[in-house]
Amino acid sequence: MRSLPRSRLQAQKATLPGTVPEGTRRRILETALRLFASQGFHGTSIRDVAKELGLQPSALYSHFPAKENILAELVQVGHETLHEVLRTALLNAGSEPAEQVRALVRAHTILHATHSQLAVVVNEELHALPPELAAPALALRHQASALLLEVVKRGVAMGRFSPPHLEATAAAISAMGVRIPYWYEPAGALTADSLAELHAELALRMLGGR
Repeated sequence: MRSLPRSRLQAQKATLPGTVPEGTRRRILETALRLFASQGFHGTSIRDVAKELGLQPSALYSHFPAKENILAELVQVGHETLHEVLRTALLNAGSEPAEQVRALVRAHTILHATHSQLAVVVNEELHALPPELAAPALALRHQASALLLEVVKRGVAMGRFSPPHLEATAAAISAMGVRIPYWYEPAGALTADSLAELHAELALRMLGGR
């Protein structure tokens, strides 16, 4: 499958999880999301966001004190959504490590396939935030990563998995989802559900599942 340049993300409709209330603030976030995803945070100005919305730049400042605060909220929304999706998947997966891994990978894959712009911004633009704005999202990222790592560790202890290197394999499994926005085309022949099943199967093979 061919690569998906970031510029192509601009043609996609920006979508945010339903946790963000409707209204002007959501419109600002969705517009900034599309521009940040396709042009980068540093390549987008407040004026660019305001122009897309048909507003004066000063109107945006009544909702966000600075461009960094818009990015910080997008990054936080992305991490909160990921953590909740993974936590819910794990709770519903039963107690068997293989099924827990399958559930986590499926949830991770579907989220990255259906919210590709948000995934790109969260993973590529987080570094643009000052430490105090990035800290809450980084804490959630650590918690989300720990969910998979703990399942893998338990599976190894139970003799269910035999990965060549535990931490490296868990990181590689997570990386499969992170790269989805750069090549996956929602309108293509491969559905998000099919991709999720494929990733789950690959993850278990990487773990040497028994």
